[in-house]
Amino acid sequence: MKIYLLRHGLTEYNLEKRYQGQRDIPLSEQGRAMLCQADFEPDKVYVSPLIRARQTAAVLFPKAEQIVVEDLKEMNFGSFEGKPYQVMEHDPDYLAWVEANCKTSNPDGERKDWFCDRSCAAFSKLVDQALAEHAPQLVIVAHGGTQMSVMERYAVPHKDYHDWCAPNAGGYVLDADHWQDQHLLRVLETVQYTKKGTH
Repeated sequence: MKIYLLRHGLTEYNLEKRYQGQRDIPLSEQGRAMLCQADFEPDKVYVSPLIRARQTAAVLFPKAEQIVVEDLKEMNFGSFEGKPYQVMEHDPDYLAWVEANCKTSNPDGERKDWFCDRSCAAFSKLVDQALAEHAPQLVIVAHGGTQMSVMERYAVPHKDYHDWCAPNAGGYVLDADHWQDQHLLRVLETVQYTKKGTH
């Protein structure tokens, strides 16, 4: 079985380099215009509840049923949400969080390990379910953080968390042949669902 693990399209927050987190930010006009329909048509797509993921899935897979999975949503960045990275360069809370490799709690937000456990548990359940149903593929449209959590834990060859963030509307095609015995996923290819010349 193939797994498609995809990131949502471009938003204004992405352009402005703001922490987006669980704010329900829609795709920008530019982001929506950049997207192109995928080259296959699944019956269903599993999506984060946040609108940017659902809007992306609607363009990529217009005929698919969308099934919302609450725990696929992005990390909660607490009081950092909505702020550009450069504005926080002198914020002691932010600097302490970055210095700790994002492993401590950000103010009013989610610890990275909690987020990774949540994302991976949701993902793992979907893979087990799809394999039990003998589905030809599993398609997930979520967030950069969701991708990074899953890929760091399960993908081979192994890479660190931040090395796995795909571009907007991009992601990974994974081979689940060794999931049931080893909980490993082999990367088959990267994909990008944007029109030519708009990356």
